[in-house]
Amino acid sequence: MYVIALFPSCHYSINDYPAVRDYLLSADWSEEIPKGHGLLKLEQTGQKHTIGGITFIARKKTGNKWFETQDQIGYWDDFYRQKIIYPNMTKHLPFVLDKDGYITNQKCFIITGDHCAYLCAFLNSSLFKYCYRESFPELLGGTRELSKVFFDKIKILRVTDETNAKFAELVNAIQSLSRANKETISLELEADNRLFDIYALSNEERQTVGSIRIK
Repeated sequence: MYVIALFPSCHYSINDYPAVRDYLLSADWSEEIPKGHGLLKLEQTGQKHTIGGITFIARKKTGNKWFETQDQIGYWDDFYRQKIIYPNMTKHLPFVLDKDGYITNQKCFIITGDHCAYLCAFLNSSLFKYCYRESFPELLGGTRELSKVFFDKIKILRVTDETNAKFAELVNAIQSLSRANKETISLELEADNRLFDIYALSNEERQTVGSIRIK
């Protein structure tokens, strides 16, 4: 029912959680297969220990305390902010606006900051796919790797809060229809056209980009 995640960046005191502390420190070395955890297993020293004829190595050496995770995870509260979620490898280039505080695993990345709705619309747009799809390395089977280092090279125009709010309405509507397995093409085209206006594309440029849907 619970995940115990004692991040160093949160500066917890383990003595504030005596039940958790005592559980983590408990260890039974009297059997062939030891039970429990114990300080020597959890300490972050990387040292080798032998108890009762059993040899093991403690967790890798860090500057963190024995009860903390090895990663600082200073970004943990970003998961509870409005954010964009996208997979690290994909054929379809999907970007989802999350307002519900979902927590992802290592197979996804997140983007936080201002004007996430506008940014989400841009990343899902035909303009983005036309201009930047080839910027991400292609892997086996047409899958592309969406690593942060490639996003850092993309320049995106800034917009006002009012413009972002209008895109938020569009993105929320598209995602609601998508979850219900309903058609979203008309709203996607509207988002594309709004972005074409923001980037002041000519009629010829709009026709060149067209509507790109990777499904």
